[in-house]
Amino acid sequence: MDKPDALLPPPPQAPLKRAPDGACDAHVHLVAGRGEYPLWDRRVENPAPGPDLDGWLEMFRTQLETLGFSRGVIVHSILYGTDNSVTVEAVKRMGPGFKGVGLLADGASDRQMDDFVKWNMAAVRLNYVHGGVLSWEGAKAMAPALAERGLHLQMLCHADQHMTELMADVRRLAVDVVFDHIGWPRDALTPYSDGFRALCTLLAEGRAWVKLSALYRMCAAPYTQADALVAALIAANPERCLWGSDWPHLMLADAQMPQAADLLNAFDRVVPDEQTRQRILVDNPARLFGFNTA
Repeated sequence: MDKPDALLPPPPQAPLKRAPDGACDAHVHLVAGRGEYPLWDRRVENPAPGPDLDGWLEMFRTQLETLGFSRGVIVHSILYGTDNSVTVEAVKRMGPGFKGVGLLADGASDRQMDDFVKWNMAAVRLNYVHGGVLSWEGAKAMAPALAERGLHLQMLCHADQHMTELMADVRRLAVDVVFDHIGWPRDALTPYSDGFRALCTLLAEGRAWVKLSALYRMCAAPYTQADALVAALIAANPERCLWGSDWPHLMLADAQMPQAADLLNAFDRVVPDEQTRQRILVDNPARLFGFNTA
């Protein structure tokens, strides 16, 4: 059966306030043109038609420059399954200041994890919501080998539905765990659910990180419905928060295509002061991903 095509992201607009020097967009995806890299048979959509990888990279560079970012983390898209080639190539072409997050299956070999280090990948991603090639049990088994290589886990879950059952395991893991998309609560946008409180506790204890990303998947612009959640996560531990645009906004489902500047403006509306803004946009990603701050 034919797959639907993703939409092209809109041309970037300037935010109300540019990101500071050394800022990192810690969650983007890169795709390529038709036929450049093999797509996964079980994908839900195709990349937007038109640009090849060079074209997507040029759009990404324009987006970064417009918002004020000079570093980034390219998260492998499930559209390509476990073939990380497009992400590896994108990280390579972007050069210093860029890292990748890829997919590995349960039982991944030492050689596969060594390849991640060689490819400038920083983490392995686990989708606890939709399932996939890596299970939670597989991730826990992999954690010591990841820690030996300086890699971490990145995880998509619904905090309000899953975090209480994950909390004890996360506390015991040998690696950092980064939770995507403010924990992506599904039942209600409230900071008072048991699961969301558990996420805040893990942040406060220094046992987890969170990306302040993808608010558009939970509410409509200007994203004020998410303000209390973002504020709660920052208050829990600003040294464990990152920011990401989630560009180019794949697999929208029922969400509206966002303008990345509006997402940065929403963050700036909530962040309490310049020192905290600097910490989340520059210092924290530099520490987690090993960017040189000299």
